[in-house]
Amino acid sequence: MGEFVTIEDSRVGGVAIMRLDRPKVNALNTQVGRELLAAATEIERRSDVRAVVLWGGPRMFAAGADIAEFPVNDGHRDPSGMVDVLNEAVFKIENLPQITVAAVNGFALGGGCELSMSTDFRVCGEGAQFGQPEILLGIIPGAGGTQRLTRLVGVTKAKEIGYSGRMVPATEAADIGLVSSVHPDDEVLDAAIDLVAPYVDGPAALVNVKRSIMDGLHVSLEEAIAIEKREFIASFQTDDAVIGINSFLEHGPGKAEFTGK
Repeated sequence: MGEFVTIEDSRVGGVAIMRLDRPKVNALNTQVGRELLAAATEIERRSDVRAVVLWGGPRMFAAGADIAEFPVNDGHRDPSGMVDVLNEAVFKIENLPQITVAAVNGFALGGGCELSMSTDFRVCGEGAQFGQPEILLGIIPGAGGTQRLTRLVGVTKAKEIGYSGRMVPATEAADIGLVSSVHPDDEVLDAAIDLVAPYVDGPAALVNVKRSIMDGLHVSLEEAIAIEKREFIASFQTDDAVIGINSFLEHGPGKAEFTGK
């Protein structure tokens, strides 16, 4: 894999760890963006991986973009080259067919917060801090921070966080729905693995649920229901649909043993 982003096995079969490791603070530069995209592309193709934990290590998730790459030259200053790569990686992670969770220790600021919001779930340590501090540099978030944060916590709270640039502590992040749960700092990775482990043995239709939700987020209700119907029909084409329905008829609910196909 890459220099800064690797794919590792976890203690649970079927759960992979996408590990970000760029000392000292996992700053997100163009190379890291490319490596995140490459890792997500590889995971997307792997049928043996049903769930993914995105982890920056025991001390730091990602403290933000690498400010040294920001253009400060005279004339028109265009950061597109840097942010386009990160946006592509974030979209790829967000739309992975696997169930995903960010395990956040330390700071998830700026691009780090945006990266964490690309996953289905987020869990964090007691000492974790989230935020979009770009306004303190005289700029705004560029990798989804104004959009995904609003969808997660609501318009008013997202404005307050974005306008102030302040850091959001773990307990508040849980209160406003930015994270699912808070854990002792040294238990965050295990908590993330435990959260997604049940999905490893889940039905293939998990992909259809996720696709229906994600594709329906940004369209009208009528269009979203059409998307749901599309995925509803697709779920019937899986082997697991036959297994699940027959199991219910023969043994009642909750006893099916799915294959993921």
